[in-house]
Order: sequence, then structure tokens, then C-alpha cells
Amino acid sequence: MKPAARIAAVVIGIGVVGFVGWRLLGPDTHRPRRLSGYVEGETLYVAAASAGPVSALSVQRGDRVKAGQPLFALDAAQLTAARDQAAAQLETAQAQLRDAEKGQRPQELAVFDAERAAAEAAMRQAQADYDRIAPLVARGIYAPARLDQARAARDTARANAVAVTRRKAVGTLGQRPDTVAAAGAAVASARQAQAAAQDRLDQISPRAPAPALVQDVFYQPGEWAAANQPVVALLADDRVRLRFFVPEAEIARYRVGADVRFSCDDCGPERSARINYVSPRAEFTPPVIYSRETRQRLVFLVEARPAPGAPLAPGLPVDVAPLEAGK
Repeated sequence: MKPAARIAAVVIGIGVVGFVGWRLLGPDTHRPRRLSGYVEGETLYVAAASAGPVSALSVQRGDRVKAGQPLFALDAAQLTAARDQAAAQLETAQAQLRDAEKGQRPQELAVFDAERAAAEAAMRQAQADYDRIAPLVARGIYAPARLDQARAARDTARANAVAVTRRKAVGTLGQRPDTVAAAGAAVASARQAQAAAQDRLDQISPRAPAPALVQDVFYQPGEWAAANQPVVALLADDRVRLRFFVPEAEIARYRVGADVRFSCDDCGPERSARINYVSPRAEFTPPVIYSRETRQRLVFLVEARPAPGAPLAPGLPVDVAPLEAGK
């Protein structure tokens, strides 16, 4: 090959290599610009309010759980006994309230009926005596004092009959209003004590508050768990969010409630997320997202909750499509 041709070939080769390098390493003007970010999740640490040995473990690390699914349980013997005792006290208080609201028993009311019958018979006899003596006193056979005695006996018999009738009416009533109110308050107090005992029992058998991934399990059956010490760590689906960084010149476009599009490696088609937080202060670009495409020094943190879809792993890098001006 002639020297001139050789030189021309070298120059052309250098030009091709330079062009390819520029395309690979230079500004990506041929690709849409993206904002760098990552997935972050807030861990839920589920614990029991009481201390005790772990009696059952319903999940393992890496499991998916549904809302309301049991996670673990502590030994419930002591709290179950307390709950049963509270239930018994409630039954006692309810029985006392029913007794206070009712009158006397039928057998006791029957005694009043017998007394009233005797009083009415005595009243009839006293009236008959009065009716027999009155004409005799008028004819002077008996002294007027005899008529006074008959009249007094008749009035006494009438009063006794009325008294017995009223005693029976009182016997059909319940106890005094204040006594009934006190019995009702005792029932309410016992019901609250039972609810509190049941709540303490439920707290040693927590359930998943939302669909989640079991991140970790800290205790196994038979181990003693202290009160309020996490036993299971969950990553709830509704607590996963995107964190990405917006140049300070563009931050005015981002508002809480706005939707953004994002993509990630092996996540399929682009997905949407709704902004739920925009940082009020700027910060220097975190080293973890610094790249050729992100050379700005001042950026604002923006958080967005992804729409329902396939679970996103915390720490996964994401690319967020920037919002256009005016949107």
C-alpha cells in the first residue's frame, strides 16, 4: 500500500473510533434525558405490647402476606384467663342490673294477694258490723260509743286493704332509679374491662396491617420476646416510594399530586407514580446518583408513590422522565 493511502486509512480509522467514542462517552443527545433515583421502602416493625415466649410463628423471611394475615403469637394463657375473668364479671354486673330493674318474685307478690284478700274480708266484716249497730244506736238500744267503735273498726279495715294494695304495686317496681343507674354503670365498666382484656389478648397475636413482604424474622418459637420488641419486619406495599432528584432550575414543575413516569431494569413497560413530597430545600447531588447525565450540583429531593403493580425492591435504581414545562 502506498504511504498516502496508508495515511488516509489511519486517519479514517481514527475518525471512526473517535466518532464511536463520542457517541458512547459523550453527551447522550440522541436519548431522552432522565432523572436518576432509586426505590426506598419504609420498614414496619411488628411487636407485641406484652412480654412472653413466642408460641407460634406464621411467616418466614421472604414470604408475601395479605392484610389481616396472622404473623406470630405469644403465649396467651395468662391473658386468656384475665379475659375470661373480665367476661365473668360482666355477666355478674348484667345479672345485678336485671335484678335491679325487676320487681319482687311471683311468690312474694302472691303473699300480697293473700294479705289483700284477708284485708278485704276484714273490711267487709267491719262494714257489716257497722250497718247492724247503726240502727240499734238510733233506737237507743246501744250507746253511741258502740257506733263509734264500729265506725273506727270499719275505717281501719278499709285502710289496711288500701295499704296492702299499694305494697303490692310497689313490689312490682324495680329498685330506686339511683340504684338502677349504679347497676348500669357497673355493667358499662365491666364491658370496658372485658374489651381491654380482649385487646391485650389481640396485641400478642398481631396481624399484617397491609399486603407486605416479610423482610426479617427476629425470634423463633420458644424464644422470649420482650414487650414492644420487634418480632417481624414487614415491607408494606403501600410504603414503597421512589426518591429522585430534580435540578433546581426545573423544580417549579413538580407539585404534590402530579404524576410522573419511570422505568427500571427488567421492570417491563414504563410505570406511573404520584408525587407525595417535594423537599423545600436544595442539596448537593448525592454521589450515588452522580453520572454523566446528572452533573447539576444543586438538586431537590422528590418522592412519589408508584401505582399498584409488580413489587419494587428497595435500592433498585430508577429513571424518571422529567416533566415538561407548563405541565
